[in-house]
Amino acid sequence: MNLDDLKKIIEKNFENRTREFKRVFHGRGNFYEDFSYLTVDCIDEILFVCFYEKKELQEQIEKLLEELALTYAFKTFVVQERYLEKAPCKVIFGTLKKEEIVVENGLKYLINFENRNIGIFPDMKRGREYIKTISKDKNILNLFSYTCAFSVVAISGGAKKIVNVDMAKNALSVGRQNHYLNNLDTKKVKFMPYNILKSWSRIRKEAPYDIIIIDPPSFQKGSFAATKDYEKIIKRLDELASKQCIVLSCLNAPELDTNFIKELFKQNAPSFKFEKRLENLDEFPSNDEEKTLKNMIFERKLSD
Repeated sequence: MNLDDLKKIIEKNFENRTREFKRVFHGRGNFYEDFSYLTVDCIDEILFVCFYEKKELQEQIEKLLEELALTYAFKTFVVQERYLEKAPCKVIFGTLKKEEIVVENGLKYLINFENRNIGIFPDMKRGREYIKTISKDKNILNLFSYTCAFSVVAISGGAKKIVNVDMAKNALSVGRQNHYLNNLDTKKVKFMPYNILKSWSRIRKEAPYDIIIIDPPSFQKGSFAATKDYEKIIKRLDELASKQCIVLSCLNAPELDTNFIKELFKQNAPSFKFEKRLENLDEFPSNDEEKTLKNMIFERKLSD
């Protein structure tokens, strides 16, 4: 695959572009082996490019994408170098506000290009869509809530209540703003700025939960490592869950497959049965689905 091929793929994916977020090139799944270090996103009138490794081709790719951005009338072209320590963004042309807005399925979310992670994980779209369809009149727990995108879709879907827990106060603050941005009632929403693994008594006060979302980082220095800490969460499900409860269990660690999660449930929460894995979006192709985002649904149905 060469630069001409890259250009053709991106131009094809520019078709039917709307204001909504769209990934127009996804190299991270190794589907396009020569470009596994590259992603390209349309965020309304912003073309956003990420380089995950330093490559000789970077300058040529930037030039190609700048030309495409101008040709297709983007107002701003931004490049993020994720391989550098603070993953800085550089604006090649146009301007950026401190806070921009990304739209997904008609709902708005604040994003900030000064951060390594800008404020929403686009590959989780299917997970958010699923939660919206089942949230009506439900009491929901959202663990590792980050900027509370799951909460936004749940409240817009008619949830009775949702509890968002994340130790990052700044992320929760953005989460609160995301609700205001969509004119959603925050009386039904709680924001808990706690270390989840040390705060079970507080989380338990709002139980039982009809839906539990577990969406941790695969590794966060000093606070969470999936290999040893995911199990601690699964062990708590029985004391948190209602008798009829659905769990969305998420994992984005290439080295851990679906069986890792299934075994944790089998050993630590056997009343929950595996139902299905949500399919990933077509715009995030991969040569090995076991190395991609895993959104797994578990359910328990206990009689009264």
